[in-house]
Amino acid sequence: MNDFLTQCYTRDLRQLITEIHSFREEDALWKTTGSIRNSSGNLVLHLAGGLNHLIGHLLGQTGYQRDRNREFSEKYVPRTELVQRVEALIPMITQVLQNLDLEAKYPIPFDDDQRTNGYVVTQLLVHLNYHLGQINYLRRTFE
Repeated sequence: MNDFLTQCYTRDLRQLITEIHSFREEDALWKTTGSIRNSSGNLVLHLAGGLNHLIGHLLGQTGYQRDRNREFSEKYVPRTELVQRVEALIPMITQVLQNLDLEAKYPIPFDDDQRTNGYVVTQLLVHLNYHLGQINYLRRTFE
């Protein structure tokens, strides 16, 4: 199961990189429309921050310090830096998942309850895909 999760994360993070590169205009990464409040760029920052914290810091003891508010307030991070942040997630997540006991308890409550590592890393993969879909939709909106 760990190998399967690693493959899914790698596939979906590579797809996120493809989406970032697919924006014709770099400024469009930071656009919103109507009642949509989060830009694609901010969703990328949010995914990088959340995965670095919830997988890297809490499961892999990477020492990552999350600033969740900044994930949504920071603007106009260069596309190359966004891609670098996502690319860095792949080896980190691969290393953490390699020997992770999926049945062990996750270090903190998640979804308002004590969960297993397997539950959390699966939920985070679903969360990644949710935002990947939003980013794809926003990109197509601004083409």
